[in-house]
Amino acid sequence: MKPETFTSRSALVMAALGMAIGTGNIWRFPRIAAQNGGGAFLIAWMAALLFWSLPILMVEFGIGKKTRLGPIGALGRVLGPRFYWAGGFVTLCTAGIMCYYSVVTGWCIHYFLASSLSLVGTDPEAHWNAFSGGYQPVFFHLIAIGLAALIVSRGVVRGIERINRVFVPLLFILLALSCIRSLTLPGSAAGLEFLFHPRWEQLASPRIWLEAFSQSAWSVGAGWGLMLTYAIYSRRDEDIVLNSCLTGFGNNSASILAGLAVLPTVFSFLPASEVGRVLESGNTGMAFIWLPRLFQKIPQGELFMTLFFLALSIAALSSLIAMVELAVRALIDFGATRTRAVRIVFSAAFLLGLPSALSLGILDNQDWVWGVGLLISGFLIIVAAVRFGISRFREEVLNGPGSDLRLGRWFHLLVFLIPLEFAVLLGWWLHRSVTGFDPAGWWNPFHTFSAGTCLFQWTILCIVLVLLNNRLGGWLSVRTGNAGEAGP
Repeated sequence: MKPETFTSRSALVMAALGMAIGTGNIWRFPRIAAQNGGGAFLIAWMAALLFWSLPILMVEFGIGKKTRLGPIGALGRVLGPRFYWAGGFVTLCTAGIMCYYSVVTGWCIHYFLASSLSLVGTDPEAHWNAFSGGYQPVFFHLIAIGLAALIVSRGVVRGIERINRVFVPLLFILLALSCIRSLTLPGSAAGLEFLFHPRWEQLASPRIWLEAFSQSAWSVGAGWGLMLTYAIYSRRDEDIVLNSCLTGFGNNSASILAGLAVLPTVFSFLPASEVGRVLESGNTGMAFIWLPRLFQKIPQGELFMTLFFLALSIAALSSLIAMVELAVRALIDFGATRTRAVRIVFSAAFLLGLPSALSLGILDNQDWVWGVGLLISGFLIIVAAVRFGISRFREEVLNGPGSDLRLGRWFHLLVFLIPLEFAVLLGWWLHRSVTGFDPAGWWNPFHTFSAGTCLFQWTILCIVLVLLNNRLGGWLSVRTGNAGEAGP
């Protein structure tokens, strides 16, 4: 059977945008931007896109297009037969996120339905506590992973491409409508000024730069292996550099729209003394408690709350679809049919996501461990490009057939800066665990936000993958033969 490909550049870009734009754009970006200086943060955040996210996206796209294999086979082919475990880490790190991200997607779907049926009530905190403390998250987790699996089961063109052609434009329309309503509220100018007015002295703060790079790393989808997976289905003459740039800047545009929808609303209805409480309430507190409270104060607020949670549900589901496809593609590379692979991924994701659906503490732990683990994934992908040869990779892959935007030798500098950025970011997050999140039990592998729990779970995963490395390579060789072209 001839492998599927996206039918056009716009179809691939829509799918890539659906992959990149998720809950991190809509509920995390406005909070992190406001906590870190507004306008000054935006400058650092755009720099992060250029110096971290775009180079990794381009390398991912190039490796996927070159090898036509999922992350396990692709990194094994590029790095050599001793390194199938590296692709395994990328795959299982993202699969670990998929299992609890399905729970979060279920929350969004629940709140969309609850707001559309006027079930949130006058006390959003009580509604959240009742919902999250019971068994409803399990049911909505099942709905979320079931919807994603159903779409992926229909294939690349009839499933992933078709749904993203609807989801992505609709998402931007909903965000634009939310922006218009937010900016017409009395006093909204204060939020607008806060978001876009840079206080230049704040750029001297290392924290702003580290938060900006972290937000970009997690929001754009660089290092997840998702762009690599979608690139498998790209046409031979697809422009890697242009498509990566459209994805990165499109993702940032969605984040700006989300910031314009949220922050002017917060500043419009809350005194300055309470704004800090909203921003410190965390992602779930801000999205599911504070924003519903604010919507209740707005004329036609229930309608706009419904639109907000519809946008959040679409963003979450489109990202979840990409995660499911990555896991499914890994199994297809090992010889499974798409139907069988989808059934395995659906069953595993539902069962492994149950602890997160039943316990916010477990969900927070998995988000911490595998969210920070994405930095390692991004680093491994860049190592693969270096192993291939940066000059050769740039000329043969990135500037290959179909390239309208060609990269110069300055791209080498961006690639060689990433290991330094990786070391600083990983070191900072582990340092925050030791000194801020969990200073008393930072070494304890069973604490939610400890450095110990990251190192413990990463080490177990790496040991298992290294022990299975030869088997992974053997299975792939039998099933895929010489699929794709790669190797130093």
